[in-house]
Amino acid sequence: MPALFGSLLEKLEDFIARDEELAKEDEHVERIASSLLSGSLSMALCYIQRVFRSGHLHPQPRILCLQGSPDGPEQYVAVMNSIFSAQRLMVPIDSCYIGTQNSAFLQQASYITGGVHHAPKQLDGLFQFLTTIFATDLHTRSFIQLPKPVGVDFRASCFCHKKTIDMGYVCSVCLSIFCEHHKKCSTCGSVFGQSKLDGANASSSVNDRKRKAPDS
Repeated sequence: MPALFGSLLEKLEDFIARDEELAKEDEHVERIASSLLSGSLSMALCYIQRVFRSGHLHPQPRILCLQGSPDGPEQYVAVMNSIFSAQRLMVPIDSCYIGTQNSAFLQQASYITGGVHHAPKQLDGLFQFLTTIFATDLHTRSFIQLPKPVGVDFRASCFCHKKTIDMGYVCSVCLSIFCEHHKKCSTCGSVFGQSKLDGANASSSVNDRKRKAPDS
């Protein structure tokens, strides 16, 4: 067992060191160096579904996401689809974020599926967090004090520019999110009407022109 723990700690240290190197290499690059979280969740859910269908044994599966890189807004749709699939299968998604900035994707995943989200401030006790918080089964968790989420970041990413937004436009047909007003939905092709805000701005500009027009 000590050899197994030592190997696990060594792999975690290599993971953190590699993540820091990638962050330094991508400092002058505009793209976000994010991990393929959507693909990892999809593979885990496919494996869990295969175990469910393989026999009469119905275990209590869980998914643990250990992430150190920032979120990739371009994966928003795929990540949310995986989260809702895990919720439907009643599979909790536990998440441990060890980066400098917290992850909105992991916060939402743990909150929606009933998992545990924790972002340790000091990595010296990372192994202790993994063994005491995330290694416990679902039955044992009702008897221990788990970290409670202080606040969940529910911000979404727009479908047009793939960036995180606080306010935006939502298609009433397919629920696609856009940061700017469009005449047509790029996802389902629905035609949008003119927004009230744009109409108010247009009417105010027309009134200003009328006021500035010289009397004949």
